[in-house]
Amino acid sequence: MPEASSKTDNVASVLKVFAVLETLAQEGEASLAVIAQRALTSKSTTHRVLQTMVDLGYVRQNRDTEHYALSTKLLGVAVKALNDDGSLMHAADRAMATLARATGEAINLGVMDEHEQRVVYIHQHKSSFSLSLKCTLGMRNPLHCTALGKALLAWRAPEEIAARMALMDFAPHAAGTITDPRTFRAELDLARARGYAEEIEENEAGVRCMAAPLFDHIGRPVAAVSMSFLMLRFDEARHGEYSALLREVTRAASADLGYAVRAPQA
Repeated sequence: MPEASSKTDNVASVLKVFAVLETLAQEGEASLAVIAQRALTSKSTTHRVLQTMVDLGYVRQNRDTEHYALSTKLLGVAVKALNDDGSLMHAADRAMATLARATGEAINLGVMDEHEQRVVYIHQHKSSFSLSLKCTLGMRNPLHCTALGKALLAWRAPEEIAARMALMDFAPHAAGTITDPRTFRAELDLARARGYAEEIEENEAGVRCMAAPLFDHIGRPVAAVSMSFLMLRFDEARHGEYSALLREVTRAASADLGYAVRAPQA
């Protein structure tokens, strides 16, 4: 009986750790009280779990607010699990560096959260401009209002697209957010037809993004790369140049991942 009780206690402890981790993933940065409430554990237990994770480097604490957030160490573990040999990050980084040099804008790499209808930001090249969009690694945004989300979803099987759309709330995040499912489905079809996705002030006011997927050796969209522009700096005359370069570098990155790249789309 003591051994069975010990196993039960161990399982309960593990469940509490993951409850705290999932809470931080959803909340971003949060107070002890909020984390305890969301994770359905006592403050004392939550504090012990958090302090252990801080000591191990998986959680950081803001000294000013005393709030907690996930650290990039945990993100590194997640990325390694996603692509154990490092080929995804290597291929994506080369593509992102090319885009960063050509545009000077913020370039982001995102993957789909397989359990929620969100995109997770896992790598970035910061803008060379002082006034630019700031993204935090590990940040999670809805699929329906981001170019990354559209690029990740548009090349999935029709059945998966329908299933994921059925779970979306299509909540507005900015003036341009698509809140109608049929309009969003048409947007995915358009993205697939032209080889890249786009969003204009759908997730954040004053921001415009373009994104294209990266495919693995079996043709599965495993990630997407985006360029984020401030509206006030976007040069419409260079739209075609930007989109062509985005498709070119993501095709090359996909080839590095073993994908048999098709002929360029018009």
